[in-house]
Amino acid sequence: MSEFAPICIYLVISPLVSLIPLGVSFPFASNSSTYLEKLSAYECGSDPSGDARSRFDIRFYPVSILFIIPDPEVAFYFPWAVPPNKIDRFGSWSMMAFLLILTIGSLYEWKRGASERE
Repeated sequence: MSEFAPICIYLVISPLVSLIPLGVSFPFASNSSTYLEKLSAYECGSDPSGDARSRFDIRFYPVSILFIIPDPEVAFYFPWAVPPNKIDRFGSWSMMAFLLILTIGSLYEWKRGASERE
């Protein structure tokens, strides 16, 4: 049982670390419905117009995907930080394959005109 003692301690302490700050905030919290300023318009001082759940134009989604996809690709650039004399042939060819896939995807997006504006 002694080998499980650190796990048991962790299972006791980790909920306390998250629940104690949550419980401490309750005495200091106020009811937001009592303040009229909390219920007023907040963006630019004017009342909102229209429904907040309106549909977006479909052209928004490809543009958003074009901005989201390169973010995880940054993780694949880490092998490029290794000195060239430390990488074997497999590492070099895997980096070339990554660049080839990235180039093919960029050419496909360019051919489809995904980044062009109307």
